[in-house]
Amino acid sequence: MDATLHVLESLNININYIKAYAGNECFKRTRTTIPNETIELALESDATLFGAVTTVPGQNSAIITLRKAMDLYVNIRPVKSREGVKSLFPDINFVILRENTEGLYSGVEEYTEDGAAALRVITKKSCQRICKFAFEYAKKTRREKVTAIHQANILKKTDGLFKDIFYNVAKQYPEVKAEDKYVNAAAMFLITNPNEFDCIVTTNLFGDILSDEGAGLVGGLGLAPSANIGENHSLFEPVHGSAPALAGMGVANPSAMILSAVMMLNYLKEFEEASKLEKSLEDVLREGKVVTPDLGGKSKTMEMAFEVKKKLGENH
Repeated sequence: MDATLHVLESLNININYIKAYAGNECFKRTRTTIPNETIELALESDATLFGAVTTVPGQNSAIITLRKAMDLYVNIRPVKSREGVKSLFPDINFVILRENTEGLYSGVEEYTEDGAAALRVITKKSCQRICKFAFEYAKKTRREKVTAIHQANILKKTDGLFKDIFYNVAKQYPEVKAEDKYVNAAAMFLITNPNEFDCIVTTNLFGDILSDEGAGLVGGLGLAPSANIGENHSLFEPVHGSAPALAGMGVANPSAMILSAVMMLNYLKEFEEASKLEKSLEDVLREGKVVTPDLGGKSKTMEMAFEVKKKLGENH
């Protein structure tokens, strides 16, 4: 986050930053992973930039709590190969649109005599709006195909509902090709032929798993940004979690956080500055001279941020 704020402050935009707290360190001080004050600040802001936080088993998830409070029903996770970063295939460029509020992440669990049970919640409303968002997104970004990922052969009622609604929505967008795949087959095709995907829409857990797999195709989670979008609110965060073992070492890759900020700037319609920031990061990645250890370099997090800032000066 510090690295990202450092480069954002170099841009020709006027943003008022308000800090708020969440995660395990916040829990240690306040006995809650996300205070009401943080939620209120997020609801009042034009956009929220969320850093990776630690969630200890037994604690409420700060990010899931925030997504629900803000009704952020879609999670956008681009998967894109970048020059200078090792990728399993050239020119990978697809996006996963994940339903963000229900499914197996609805948090409805209970202990039973035999063990435990979780309720997988799939509603018509959520299926309708995530599928409609997917086709609208495809049109807006000039993508030609939307693929629904499900397991309706086994989960006949829940994923059956999702699949049926997907094809009903698809009828409204004849200019965009619609297809569907089972999640197990899709997981294989992501490895064997990722370039056949353009825009993927899927349920919560499947989207979470597949987007991490996608990140592995293009250099790892350190390069995976995301956007959480609702009707009235937005939140932007790296796909990766925290790395407590590396805390204080200054070797974390800032790319996913910076790219999440790029997505935020595009959402705020700061298109020119977003483009400059993304190009500056891509220049640093392509040169490969000042990058963190996970990218094959020896530089620290802030050293890479300083290099991105330097490129920003050159690209202005």
